[in-house]
Amino acid sequence: MRKFQAQQIALAASVVLSITIGSCHTTTANNEGKSDNLSAQKPSQDFLISQQVTSGILAQDPKSRDKWLWPFSSTSIWNMPIGATATYVPANLPKAGFFGADREYFYKLKAGDPMRQVVSPGSFGPGRCTGKQSMGLSLPVPDNLIVPDATSQPYSTPNNAAAFLMPDGRTIEQLEPLARCTAGGNIHGWRNPWGGVDIYGDGIKGTHFGSGMSAIGGSIRRGELTGDEPIRHAIKILVWGKKYLHYSKSMPGYRWPADRADRYAESEYKGTNSKLVQGSLLAIPPHVKIDSLGLKTPAGQKIFKALQNYGAYIVDDAYWDAYYLAVEQGVPEEFRNRYGYSFEGRSGAFYDDMIKLISALHIIDNNRPDNIGGGGRLRAPLAPPIEN
Repeated sequence: MRKFQAQQIALAASVVLSITIGSCHTTTANNEGKSDNLSAQKPSQDFLISQQVTSGILAQDPKSRDKWLWPFSSTSIWNMPIGATATYVPANLPKAGFFGADREYFYKLKAGDPMRQVVSPGSFGPGRCTGKQSMGLSLPVPDNLIVPDATSQPYSTPNNAAAFLMPDGRTIEQLEPLARCTAGGNIHGWRNPWGGVDIYGDGIKGTHFGSGMSAIGGSIRRGELTGDEPIRHAIKILVWGKKYLHYSKSMPGYRWPADRADRYAESEYKGTNSKLVQGSLLAIPPHVKIDSLGLKTPAGQKIFKALQNYGAYIVDDAYWDAYYLAVEQGVPEEFRNRYGYSFEGRSGAFYDDMIKLISALHIIDNNRPDNIGGGGRLRAPLAPPIEN
């Protein structure tokens, strides 16, 4: 999807919807009746024996997790650490003129709210709420939920990838670009063509339509950049397709776990690195030490560890001279409140840190379905069991 520098898009303050505001907390929920869910997300014993952790299990590592704050199976691409036998190929991503946030919207739906039809957006630009085509889906949402349209003055066409946890507590429906311009009106957005995905499953498919990858997996959640806990999952990055992403007959703009590239990839992707495409897993090699990069900000140091231990998947085209990280709506605001400077910008200490981190990224060339993260001894523990 085409991504331009976005103005801050906020939900109406009066929305009475259960929106996650924490980091990846542990849970003490009773597990009775959840044996089918746990078995769906546990790795096999053989896998656990063969995939030893390089750093060892630390005392502070959580023993359980909340599915909404830390979704998908322990061996999902989003939760799998980089392995010691990963093959690193330089990505050669240079400085960009802007670093920003690709905001994503997440909702836990309640059965008692009004059912509203999901229909297509009328446009990716202004006019998103004029679409008429049914997506074959209705969602229970409060009538005062508003997500504004794209605008031309100022020009703002955010991706607005969105994920809705259905009242069954298991099915995630995904849309992009999400919009709802009037109270009680239809919900607008293209639906994930595979329908709902299982929050206990692999979490790959979704509505980042430049790659076909998840709207919620890999998102930096509220509290993860401002709290004390490390980021314990892979993250998502958007890069400029015209300049960096590659297209050829042998590598048509994407690789696993992506299942597509942008529709315009053949004509517009001009990158010369044949391994840098939608779905590429990028990571900082183990020989790069945090002190060597001269990082100045706490968030930059935290993202360094996430990029070295878990990496970042390319999921969409930034479509101009910019890099974006995918974050939950509200992350840039709490970031500014915590640190006193912006998450987004063209200069400053955090911008400088992010350019250093992105310039240090390499492609994990042997990332495959049977070898997630490159294989071998893991750089971090597997995600603990889901207990709700």
